[in-house]
Amino acid sequence: MKIYNIALLAGDGTGKEVTDEAVKILKAVGEKYSIGFNFEPALIGGCAYDKYKTPLPEVTLDIAKKSDAVLLGAVGDWKYDTLPPEVRPERALLGIRKELNLFANLRPATVYPELTSLSPLKEEFVSGTDIMIVRELTGDVYFGTPKGIETRNGEKFGFNNMCYYESEIRRIAHTAFKVAMQRNKKLCSVDKANVLDVSRLWREIVTDVSKEYPEVELSNMYVDNAAMQIIRNPKQFDVILTGNIFGDILSDEASMLSGSLGLLPSASLSDTKLAMYEPIHGSAPDLKGQNIVNPIATILSAAMMLKYSFKLDEEYHAIETAIRKALKDGYRTKDIAQQGFSIIGTSKMGDIIKDNILNSL
Repeated sequence: MKIYNIALLAGDGTGKEVTDEAVKILKAVGEKYSIGFNFEPALIGGCAYDKYKTPLPEVTLDIAKKSDAVLLGAVGDWKYDTLPPEVRPERALLGIRKELNLFANLRPATVYPELTSLSPLKEEFVSGTDIMIVRELTGDVYFGTPKGIETRNGEKFGFNNMCYYESEIRRIAHTAFKVAMQRNKKLCSVDKANVLDVSRLWREIVTDVSKEYPEVELSNMYVDNAAMQIIRNPKQFDVILTGNIFGDILSDEASMLSGSLGLLPSASLSDTKLAMYEPIHGSAPDLKGQNIVNPIATILSAAMMLKYSFKLDEEYHAIETAIRKALKDGYRTKDIAQQGFSIIGTSKMGDIIKDNILNSL
């Protein structure tokens, strides 16, 4: 029996509640498909600060680096808002991405047929939407140097540099084209090449990489137009490739198409097999312990782990099918509540999805 070692970083707030359900689902997959999973828990975020006075202790990094993949819940709590910036829970996310060299962020935005009425857009616009945003995660204006705040000409002056090396662009472009090859073979590269020199380099390199993937249809779009088109006609997109800051904004915009953050997973990939998987929602400390948060985003994150880290496509689809059946059968958590449907709690939704997996043919 193949055994996979997973670093389990539940984090703060409702993080443990949703990761518990993902573990439940992975164990069901293991039972059905004769796969073994070892889960090694470790602290990250505010709970890690409470014990180690740092949100990302070395023991957590060691466990993560020795694992086959990392499953993360969420970090953050209002009680840590007065801490210095360098030890705030959120700092752990930047730290672990850097330490694990997680350069590629995959954020799907899928609108389920049963939930189109929850979208803030009209159903005819969002029905059938299935976008994968591939965001470069370790470069761009967030990491460019020099940066800072200085006094120039008698007044304060703030500056950050948008920077990309050719090798960084090639690396993320290859990732995006490979993802597109597994989907509908359409890739839209988003930049601001009409204004920014770095975007002109981005477009040049992406176009060059595209020659290695002749089956993938490549298009280019300016980021301001892309922001509009995601709202105007989201179904035109399959894979969107973009840089760090543009991807940060566009992926959050696209996440609203589904109607709930509780439905949306993510994956952060590295040059090696090691990757980290997490829901895009926050820790929701005000909901902790109430058994009402939606675990689907975290369960789907675990499914992405099976697909992208372990190459277990059949098992990935088993989870996805089990979730769709739960929604089709009318089960809803509070965030996706609809009149006439059964509202259930976090653990109950996990149980239903688990049973769907075990009882499937």
